[in-house]
Amino acid sequence: MSDNNAYAVIGLGNPGAEYEHNRHNSGFLCLDYLSRQTECDEFKKKKNFTFTQLRHAFGDKTVYLIKPQTYMNLSGNAVTACMSYFKIPKENLVVIYDDISLPFGMIRIRQRGSAGGHNGIKNIIQLLGGEDFPRIKIGVSSPKSSPDGNDVLKDYVLGDFSPEQLSALENDIFPKIAEALPLIFDKNYEEAMSRFNKTVKV
Repeated sequence: MSDNNAYAVIGLGNPGAEYEHNRHNSGFLCLDYLSRQTECDEFKKKKNFTFTQLRHAFGDKTVYLIKPQTYMNLSGNAVTACMSYFKIPKENLVVIYDDISLPFGMIRIRQRGSAGGHNGIKNIIQLLGGEDFPRIKIGVSSPKSSPDGNDVLKDYVLGDFSPEQLSALENDIFPKIAEALPLIFDKNYEEAMSRFNKTVKV
């Protein structure tokens, strides 16, 4: 039976120090920020994910920060495992991830939607059996096309943010996501989108 008072903020990324500052690890980086800014425990390990609980940050809601440990393409395995473990209903998920179709500095909140080519989201949709879960996209810009026609996307998303970009994430972008989360938890999607679906000055 689901616990309607339990929420999960799921940040997508790849486990391992070599991926820590990758563009593809935007979700992990955002969760690290949220854990530092709020009263919570260290991340604890389960089989498919690590988690911590935010305390006293969102009133009477029980909010978990979840990092899948299954690597990006199998993120859905971790999501379904944490939903089962904490009895979290699908509408109480919030998935945070990188989006190459958005310029760096832009946040886009959606109540539902397709995978848009993102393999982590594609796997989550497949295993959840639908697209009806809120998400927050973090713009990382798109790679320049390769002059020899080679696919540069993988190298780009697995490349690191610059020090200046990491500073902008920490000081400008992630704080906006923290502001948006209470609205999303309360299902005030229109207000959240109106206030935060814009480019942050970085």
